[in-house]
Amino acid sequence: MFFPLSKIVFFLITPSNFLILIGLLGCLLLFTQAGGAFGRVLAIAGFVGLLTAGLSPLAAWTIMPLEDRFPAFVDDGRPIDGILVLGGGLMTTISAERDQLTLNDAGERQIALADLARRYPTARLLFSGGSGNIKDGTISEAGTIGRFADTLGVPRDRLILEERSRNTRENARFSAELVPPKPNERWLLVTSAWHMPRAVGCFRKVGYAVTAYPVDYRTAGPRDARRFNTFASDGLLEFDLAVKEWIGLVAYRLAGYTDEWMPAP
Repeated sequence: MFFPLSKIVFFLITPSNFLILIGLLGCLLLFTQAGGAFGRVLAIAGFVGLLTAGLSPLAAWTIMPLEDRFPAFVDDGRPIDGILVLGGGLMTTISAERDQLTLNDAGERQIALADLARRYPTARLLFSGGSGNIKDGTISEAGTIGRFADTLGVPRDRLILEERSRNTRENARFSAELVPPKPNERWLLVTSAWHMPRAVGCFRKVGYAVTAYPVDYRTAGPRDARRFNTFASDGLLEFDLAVKEWIGLVAYRLAGYTDEWMPAP
C-alpha cells in the first residue's frame, strides 16, 4: 500500500506539478464570477513559483545540504568486502527496445559500478533495482544490468542481482535477504549524493555497515548558492528532486524504515 500511495502523493506534491496545478486552477477560476479574485492569486502564485524554483538559486539551496551530508569516498586502504549499487540510473524500456544500454541523468551509478568492479576485483558486486513502475511485468533495472554487463566491462558471474525492489526501503530489505550482512564486513554504498542520507538510513536499519560512495552530484558546491539557472527546466528538475527527498526522509522516519531523521557519517 505504501508504494502506490507514495507514487500518487509524490505526483501531487512534486513542486513543478503542484505549481502547474494551482496555476491551472487559478486560470479556471478567472472565468467564474465568485472565484475571480482568488483565481488571480493562484495563477500569479503558480507562475511566480515556477519562475523562482526554475531560475533562482533556490534549488541549489535545497539540495546542497543533502549532497554534502556524506563526504566523497577516499580509499583508506581498509578492505572492501562488497559494493552495493542502487538502481535509478537506467532507462530500462529504451534499453530493451533499442538493444543497447541507455542511462538517464543518474547514470553515474552505473559508471561507478564498472569502476569499482575494476578497482576491487575480489569484492562482491550487488546491484539492487527492480522497477519503479506500479504496473506488474515491467523490466527490472537489475535485469537490464545483467543483460548489458559486458557493455560496462563487468564480469556477469560477479554480479548479484536483486530485482524485486521498487523503492529505497525495499532496496535495503531485499538486499539483506539476498546477501545477509555480517558484522565485520565493509560495503560501499553507491547512490546519488542527494539520495545518500535516506539510503544509508535504510541499509543501517537492516544491519549493513555501509560506507557512503556518493555520485551524481547536481551542484558544484557553495558557489552554486549564488548561481541562477539559464534554463528553468534545470532548476525545476533539481528542486523537484530535493523536495521529494526531504519529504522521503520524513516519511521513512515516521514509517520506521530508518532510525534517524537525517542519517550522518
